[in-house]
Amino acid sequence: MVPASPPPPHEVQTVSDLTEQVKDLLSGTFSAVWVRGEVTQWRPATSGHVYFTLKDAGAVLPCVMWRSAAVALRFRPAEGMEVLAGGALDVYPPHGRYQLSVRTLQPMGAGALQQAFERMKKRLEAEGLFQPGTKVPLPFLPRRIALVTSPTGAAVRDLVTVIQRRFPAVTLVLVPVRVQGAGSAEEIARGIAFADRAARADVIIAGRGGGSLEDLWAVNEEVVARAIHACRTPIVSAVGHETDVTIADLVADVRAATPSQAGELVVPVRAELLAAVEGQQRRLSARMRTRLDRAWQGLEAWADRPALRSPAGVVQPRRERLRTLLQRLGQASPAAALRRRRDGTDALALRLQQAASRRLLARRARLERAEAALRALSPLGVMARGWSLTSTPDGRLVRAAGDAPVGTPLRTRLADGATLHSTVQRVEPPGGARPAGGA
Repeated sequence: MVPASPPPPHEVQTVSDLTEQVKDLLSGTFSAVWVRGEVTQWRPATSGHVYFTLKDAGAVLPCVMWRSAAVALRFRPAEGMEVLAGGALDVYPPHGRYQLSVRTLQPMGAGALQQAFERMKKRLEAEGLFQPGTKVPLPFLPRRIALVTSPTGAAVRDLVTVIQRRFPAVTLVLVPVRVQGAGSAEEIARGIAFADRAARADVIIAGRGGGSLEDLWAVNEEVVARAIHACRTPIVSAVGHETDVTIADLVADVRAATPSQAGELVVPVRAELLAAVEGQQRRLSARMRTRLDRAWQGLEAWADRPALRSPAGVVQPRRERLRTLLQRLGQASPAAALRRRRDGTDALALRLQQAASRRLLARRARLERAEAALRALSPLGVMARGWSLTSTPDGRLVRAAGDAPVGTPLRTRLADGATLHSTVQRVEPPGGARPAGGA
C-alpha cells in the first residue's frame, strides 16, 4: 500500500488549531444540554472548582463545575447518587479531551438524596459513631458557649435570644460558618474543630434552620459527622424543625429539635435556680434550728434530774454529743455548692453560723450554771467542805443519838473515799450535859 502524499503546507494544522476547531464545534452544537448519570470521583479543589465524573452503564463523561456555579450548589452529591446536570460541552486543550461544563446540578428527586442518607447512616452506625457510650453529658451551668452556625441565619438569632433570656451571665462565642452550598460541610467541620480547640467553651451548639433534605445536606456529610465524633467538648446538634433528623443529630452528644430548644437544654433559668438555692437555705436553717433545740432540750432534761454520783459524768457526754452534732451539721452544709451558684450565699452562711455560735454560747453558759447548781446539791460536794457520812454496819445513816447507842460500831466515810471504823463510847446530849447513867 502506497502512503498518501503529504498535503500542501497551507493545509497542515497544529494540534492547538485542530483542538480549537473541535472546541468551537462542540460549544456551538452542544451549548445547552442536560445529562443524567451517577456521580463518581467528586473532587472539590482549593480554588473552589469541583471536578467529577458522570457515568451510566455504557459510558463516562468528565465534568467540571467552576467556582461561580459551585458556590450556589445547595447540596454535595454522594458517590453513586443519580443527578441531572445542565451545562455545555467543552474541550480542555491541555488534555485534549472533552468535558461537560456544569452550570446547574440537582438530584434526581428526593429519593436519590434519601438513599444516600441511608447509606451514610448505615455505614457510620456500623463504625460505632452513634453509640450512646461515646456521648458525654452536658454541664449543668456552662459559663461559655460556642455557636457554630451562620452569622446571618434565623438559628443564631433564636439561640442568642433564648440563652440570654434564660441566663444573661453566660458568655457566647460565635464561630461563623456557611451552612449550605458547596464547601459548607468542610467549613462546618473546621468550625467545630476550632471551637473545640480554641474557643475555651464548656459546650458547643452546631445548628442551622430547617429546610429540605437538599438544604440540610451539609450536616449529613461524613466530614461533619467525624468532626462531631472527634470533638472533646460536649456538643449539641440543633438543626431544623422537629421532623428533621440528620447525621449530625445522630452523632452529637445531645440532639435538639430546634435551635430554640438547644438554648433551653444548655442553660437553666436563672430565676428558677436562685429560687431553688433560697429554698435549700431556708430548709437548712430550719433543720439546724430544730436539731439544736432538741439537743439543748435533752441537756436541760438531764440538768433537771436529781444529782447522781457526779454531775460531770452526766454533762460531759452530752457536751461531746453536741460537738459531734454541730460538726456533722457543718459537714452537711451545702455552702460550697451554693457558692458556685449565687453571689452572696457566703454572707448568708456566715450570718447563720454567727447566729448559731451566739446561741451555742448562751446555751453553754446556761449549762455551766446548771452544772454548778448540781455540784452544790451533790452530797459529795457537801462532804468536800468538811462533812462526812456515818452509818451503822447494816448501812443505816446515823442522823440522831438514838440511832447509835453506846457500844454501837460505826463506819464514817470521808470526802476522799476513805472509811473510818469506830465504836460509840458515850453519848453527849445537846448542850454538853452528861446523861444520867451514861457510859
